[in-house]
Amino acid sequence: MELLDFYTGRSFDAYKYLGAHVEETGTVFRTFAPAAQRVALIASCTGWQEPLGGRRYRLYIHENTADRVAEAAPGTMYKYRIYTTETDFIDHCDPYGFGMELRPNTASIVRRLDGYTFSDSGWMRARTDCKAGPLNIYEVHLGSFKKPGAAPDSWYTYREIAERLVPYVKEQGYNYIEIMPLGEYPSDESWGYQATGFFSPTARYGTLDELKYLVDACHRSGIGVLLDFVPVHFAVDGYALARYDGTALYEYPHADVGSSEWGSCNFMHSRGEVRSFLQSAANYWLEEFHIDGLRMDAISRMIYWQGDPARGVNGAAVEFLRGMNRGLKALHPTAMLCAEDSTAYPGVTEPAEVGGLGFDYKWDMGWMNDTLDYFRTAPEYRSRDYHKLTFSMAYYYGDRFLLPLSHDENVHGKATVLQKMYGDYAGKFPQGRALYLYMYAHPGKKLNFMGGEIGQLREWDEKREQDWMLLQYPIHDAFNRMMRDLNRLYLGHPALWAADFDPVGFCWIDCHQEEKCVYALERTGGGERIAAVFNFSDRAQDYALKLPGAASLEVLIDSDWDIYGGRKPRGADRLTPRKGAFALTLAPFSGMYCRIHTREKAPAKEKGVG
Repeated sequence: MELLDFYTGRSFDAYKYLGAHVEETGTVFRTFAPAAQRVALIASCTGWQEPLGGRRYRLYIHENTADRVAEAAPGTMYKYRIYTTETDFIDHCDPYGFGMELRPNTASIVRRLDGYTFSDSGWMRARTDCKAGPLNIYEVHLGSFKKPGAAPDSWYTYREIAERLVPYVKEQGYNYIEIMPLGEYPSDESWGYQATGFFSPTARYGTLDELKYLVDACHRSGIGVLLDFVPVHFAVDGYALARYDGTALYEYPHADVGSSEWGSCNFMHSRGEVRSFLQSAANYWLEEFHIDGLRMDAISRMIYWQGDPARGVNGAAVEFLRGMNRGLKALHPTAMLCAEDSTAYPGVTEPAEVGGLGFDYKWDMGWMNDTLDYFRTAPEYRSRDYHKLTFSMAYYYGDRFLLPLSHDENVHGKATVLQKMYGDYAGKFPQGRALYLYMYAHPGKKLNFMGGEIGQLREWDEKREQDWMLLQYPIHDAFNRMMRDLNRLYLGHPALWAADFDPVGFCWIDCHQEEKCVYALERTGGGERIAAVFNFSDRAQDYALKLPGAASLEVLIDSDWDIYGGRKPRGADRLTPRKGAFALTLAPFSGMYCRIHTREKAPAKEKGVG
């Protein structure tokens, strides 16, 4: 690490210097606390006693002021005692520490970074950012995917999670997982979004080496790993970053911009040392853990002061995002950078070199809100709201979008995705099936939160596992079968993803059936064409699908097939036109995909469908 880069906000490797580093003659401890009167290291190996004289080791003096402790082996717990006056002090965990105790304990733990050898070189060489490929993400909270017991703090280790999660995700037809934040955090209810350890994988599930094993296992199975990263705010706990050296070192000193709507402390992105801290943390997960990309949380709260466009653009935070993303892409060209951003700020996915923010993808929150609003609306009002489902394409090509049905849509009284569907219990399933077919036909990459694939009806709770017993019920099992088939179909058909961000990849066939609530669209890419037709009304519709030049249609999937819980036996999968149109009978709340053939040929058998 170059000190000038650190102070001026250009460092991406500060973690390789600061923190606790195991060397042959002991562990070297370094911290940055410029306003402290003095700093002392206290540790389990010295009986938590302060060294005689309270040794000073502030970074800006000299490296040789660091403490080298021969007794501090890996596994040693430690804290920094930071004096704000000659007699007043607070014991802090290490902002750059590679391990921490599980709450309510607060000590950092000495960890080696070189204790695990990856076996994923093939994956890393072949990895892409998926812009021209399929991206189907399974979002997961590791502590509540599956649990070994009923207690809220009963968790599998990272290794044990790998044994359960990896084959499940593979079998379900997802090619990426996204893990909710893993930096150590004190409150289970924050889900990791209010962190105290930005370099410390949470001890809830084990050590950093065990987390590396999980990532490695994913890669060996052909599954990429994205991680939630929170560059906006941090936990207020006094033992962590808040007023670290007795002053607002990481946060804003002013309450009107220093506190977030969640009660956490906002990072002061105008300070060079804070930029270096966050950039280094982002790089740490990509470099040391082989993480394939970062989903950056609450970017709207960085673009605008407190997330409010009326308060204006936070220029320092915008420049930070631009610089961080530029640097991360230089270090990891194939890593994906995704923005959770609900604003209309321009250029979020434009390259930083031309003035954009440099993200690869932006969450399409508008699509998500409009779509879920439409499906929770009673059928008799859907004609009125018909164009909620067409509006997304009016702005779609302004950014590279990812379509999310995330954890946020399954908590806090919002109901789960399936529960949002209009109607009674049985009536929700055909609408849910049709919703997901519409989602996968729409341009953009895909993300679904765990439990959606089994028709989860209870809101997500981090204290319990998903309701896997639902699969004992035929209607849920059939729903899951459709989701598996849809996922595999999506991965196997380039028309659904090869031209996601090129206007040639999409066109409306028919988007003016307001009274019938029928929609028809075409996806094109990779040398194939797929027509998708939907009936979102509560009555069957006869519909003439006009496709000039089409010799036949090969039905790939129909959400109303009886194998998915519908009413239609899977019959002939080849349709021919009559008088220039294909006569379709569309069941209520249904969707279907058909591959378009312009000349007769034997259809290829679909893997995983039917």
